[in-house]
Amino acid sequence: MISKKTRYALKAMVVLGKNFGQAPMQISRIASEEHIPKKFLEQILLDLRNAGLLYSKKGAGGGYGLVKDPSEINVVQILRLTGGPIALLPCVSLNFYQKCDECISEETCGVRDVFLEVRNATLKILSETSIADLIRRETLLTEEFGV
Repeated sequence: MISKKTRYALKAMVVLGKNFGQAPMQISRIASEEHIPKKFLEQILLDLRNAGLLYSKKGAGGGYGLVKDPSEINVVQILRLTGGPIALLPCVSLNFYQKCDECISEETCGVRDVFLEVRNATLKILSETSIADLIRRETLLTEEFGV
């Protein structure tokens, strides 16, 4: 399960992606449109800015915007910045590896082998899905459900 921080970061990135190429968006507008607590959003956007995904502008007409085109920002980047490991088990994590205490042999562990496949499939999907893809999906689903 992804954290609230990750969920909110993805929602904010989608809104900013829809606004790409326009004036920066104010935090209060993003928070209001996406029902995200403003103080929590401020910290999330600061983290994303510090990671080089967003720029910020102070003063009148200020706010946040994407540094790159939404098609160049993958979901896996957001998850790794805000939520930690992608893997469900620490022994299959690429960036947060830890040996399982109860495991006798990683090489012959059937549970590890299955969750390695899950991690690889998840990583492939998240690495190949951009913010622009999320925006396209949202548009198609909105049209399909007439919302």
